[in-house]
Order: sequence, then structure tokens, then C-alpha cells
Amino acid sequence: MPRPIRATISAGALAHNLMVAKAYASGARLWAVIKANAYGHGLERAARALEAADGYALLDFQEAARLRVAGIDRPLLMLEGFFKPADVALLHKYALTPVIHNSEQVEMLRLAALPGEIDVYLKVNSGMNRLGFTVDSLRPAYNAIRLHPQVRNITLMTHFADADGAGGVKAQLDWFNELTKPFEAGQRSLANSAALIAFPETRADWVRPGIMLYGCSPFSDRSAASLGLKPAMTLGSEIIATQHLQPGERIGYGFSYEAVGEMTIGVVACGYADGYPRHAPSGTPVLVNGKRARIVGRVSMDMLCVDISDIPEAYIGTPVTLWGEGLSADEVAAAAGTLSYELLCALAARVPVSEVA
Repeated sequence: MPRPIRATISAGALAHNLMVAKAYASGARLWAVIKANAYGHGLERAARALEAADGYALLDFQEAARLRVAGIDRPLLMLEGFFKPADVALLHKYALTPVIHNSEQVEMLRLAALPGEIDVYLKVNSGMNRLGFTVDSLRPAYNAIRLHPQVRNITLMTHFADADGAGGVKAQLDWFNELTKPFEAGQRSLANSAALIAFPETRADWVRPGIMLYGCSPFSDRSAASLGLKPAMTLGSEIIATQHLQPGERIGYGFSYEAVGEMTIGVVACGYADGYPRHAPSGTPVLVNGKRARIVGRVSMDMLCVDISDIPEAYIGTPVTLWGEGLSADEVAAAAGTLSYELLCALAARVPVSEVA
């Protein structure tokens, strides 16, 4: 028998979450962000489930090629553009829309002999200071791209740094609007998941939701359920051993947890080599046979320990939910001091994955 850990991906939840995002978009067209193997959910699987999107946004040219081989004909937005001159020829071959964010990319495009027309996104640095053109470089870049005979449409975009926090989007949005005022005829793409939900003024022509499509909240103070979202990934396993501890006995590497009274421990077949966060502390929630419990001791490579003292029916073979249906990845991530993005993307290749409707 195989090791009992498994991840289940709900195509129905993905499709449902997309409809929630489209409702927030209020008519704006939508790029479904499926970078990083669709946040760990499987590239082709997610693309099929999210087929009602207007297009897909990703990073990797190999992933773009996989989608085309799989018969996906929706527009594909390459969020970091292209990296080498040889990549430019792939834009037309695979019908890709690159995000151009630096002058080197502008020059590579200028020197390329494209066999047909492409659309281009031009990224504006509105204050996040990762990618994009600033006040001094935006106009030269725009003009150079506009003069390219094979460039059909230019869409201006930016990315918000604090749409999910106290800072909001006003300063960045005002700066973006000021920078792009000379180019009023072009379309705009601004909103990520958080901005799409919280700031209607950012919806513009195209929105780019990511984490909400996978059933997690972009906000620390608003649950996914309160936003109408359903978890798309459930990571589950089973108890493979039990231990009965006396007061003062300790658990796991470093003896990091000491029993303060009699307790029963369930050893679960899941560890950091499966993608569970090693730094998750004692107290991080899990579900044992549908009942809430907590991990105790240090997470190991292949195992973690759960306090099942109050779940007398738990035994070897009892199912355990690490996150997903009934236990949001957001809650697990918060307990571990990280984000649900990291949990989902970190799902290890050795974990079997199955799909449900």
C-alpha cells in the first residue's frame, strides 16, 4: 500500500472561486493567475477548471508551451516577460502576451524580427520598486514599443504592494494615473485578488486574481469563507502510530515539547518533505477524523505528532486533514507564521494528487 498522504484538488471549487472573482470584477476581463504550477494545484488541471477565464497569467515559457500542447487556446500573459533574445520568437509561436518591464526587454523586442503581430503589456513602477518603468523611463519605453511594426496593442499595468493591508492602494493608484495620463487611449490592468475585492476603482479593463481562485483569502482579517470562497486543495493523511505519554515525557527532535499531563499522541504521515511547514509550532491546528486537534513537537521530514488525547476514537488509520476542506490553509499558515500562498506552492512532488469534481 502507498504511504497514506495525498492531496485532493476540487475542480468544482476552482470553478466556483472563479465565478466569485468574476462577480467582483463587474464586467472587467479576467486573467486567472496560474503561475507556480497553479499555486501547486497543477497547471493543466487548473486551466481546465478555470476555463471561463478570459486568459491565463503565468511566468514560465515551458509552462506556456505545455498549455498550448494541451490544447489551451486562451490568451497567455507572461508576467515577467521574456529573458533572452531567443525567447522573443516564442511570443508569436505560442501567441503570448509579454509584460515588458525594463529597457533591455524593449531593446530585445526592437531588434527582433517577429513573423506576426503580438500584444504587449507595459509595466509601470508605481512605488513597489520591483519591476516596471518610472517617471523618467516610461515615455521612452512606450514610444519605442509603439513604433514596433508588429506590436498591435499596449496595455498599461502595475502591481499593488499593500492592497491587503492598512496602506491600501490610493498612493500607488494616484501615481499610476499621473504617470499614464499621456496614454489615455490604452487599456489598463491593475487589480490582484485583494484590490479586486476591496478597491472597486482598480478593476479597470483587466483584473489578475490569484490566491482567491484557490480558495484562500488575501486578507489577514477576512476569512475565505466570508468572501464566498471554497478551498480547492485538501492535504490529508492518516495516523500511522500512537504513543501514550506520562507527565514530563517529551516529543520529537530537540525534545521541544514536554507533556504536562498524561496524553496520547498520534503520529501522522506528513512532514516538511511533503510541503508542510517545518517551522509550524506546537498548537498549529489539524483535523483528526473531522475534529480539531493540534500538532505538538517539531515537524520532522516525514512525520508530525498530533495531540489526540480528547479524540478517543482516533487510532492507526484515522484520517487527518492538514489543511483544506474544514480547515482553511489560511489558518494553518497564520499559526505557522507564513502565508497560504507558501503552503499551497510548497506541496511536494512526492505527494500523490487526485482530482474531484
